[in-house]
Amino acid sequence: MQRGPLILCSGPSGVGKSTVIARLLASHARSLRLAVSATTRPPRVGEIDGVHYYFWDRPRFELAIQAGELLECAEVHGNWYGTPTAEVERYLAQGIGVILDIDVQGFDQVRQKGMPILSIFLESRNYEQRLRDRGTEDEAAIQRRLRNAERELSRAAEYLHRILNDDLDETVRRIAELIDMHLSPR
Repeated sequence: MQRGPLILCSGPSGVGKSTVIARLLASHARSLRLAVSATTRPPRVGEIDGVHYYFWDRPRFELAIQAGELLECAEVHGNWYGTPTAEVERYLAQGIGVILDIDVQGFDQVRQKGMPILSIFLESRNYEQRLRDRGTEDEAAIQRRLRNAERELSRAAEYLHRILNDDLDETVRRIAELIDMHLSPR
């Protein structure tokens, strides 16, 4: 059986990654999965452990790092995030594509492993407004995320594909086409 594609989707906070990925998962329910990441940050309202993230404390996260259980991990905005390798491998081995909602640090780590990947960097013209509209962070957090966005944008050219997410339907259509090319038997 052909392994599924590993799809890395990155972009600054507020670019719409979660919305785009949710649409892609809905349209590719049988052939695509989102890798559930682990994090040390507390859950936001409505988030469920094991569905949105695995909410681990720092000692549990550190044990996973030491045991080599994470495909990638990074400290972002004061919290640890990482992708459990088992979360990815169980689907890829079944021929199912796996999307990682990942930052540029995680992208570097996965790329260095030499795995075949489809990498996509989402961009937008209005990051700050998107962050403010979410209403999930205070002003200091918004400013920190905007500074991080500048650093992330400087790395966008390293990805195979850069897509401007100013029209959600068009963004989803373009990414779905890329995924479909990688899901098709060769």
